[in-house]
Amino acid sequence: MEKPHKKLDAWKEAIALTISIYRVTDTFPKEHRFTLTDQIHRAALSIASNIAEGAARQTKKEFANFLHIAQASLSELDTQLEIAKQLTLLPETQWKTLDQQMNHIDKLLSGLIKYLRSENTKRLSPNPSPLTPHR
Repeated sequence: MEKPHKKLDAWKEAIALTISIYRVTDTFPKEHRFTLTDQIHRAALSIASNIAEGAARQTKKEFANFLHIAQASLSELDTQLEIAKQLTLLPETQWKTLDQQMNHIDKLLSGLIKYLRSENTKRLSPNPSPLTPHR
């Protein structure tokens, strides 16, 4: 049985972003391991996790709430990466790539929230497909 969140582009892109984050932060100095690096990891993990949790909910209102939480985690991640960039832990080229990924995910989340708010989706079925917004 495939879980509903695995069909969502937003979830797939959030997973890809998390993998990118882990690879980038592997280069951070060890003295930042238990501070900034861990905070960055938690924020990145929270994005995909909230999308998945929301997709498992039964109502569109619940799902949209978790998507808003995912957007908040995305903003938190953006802030932490900005700090890493200003501390020169994150090169400009890597930051730009991550920023593009984050912007894309934000657009996907906004589109999904808009879809969930539309009049055509009263209640989510156990298999909420297709929930990926049209591009």
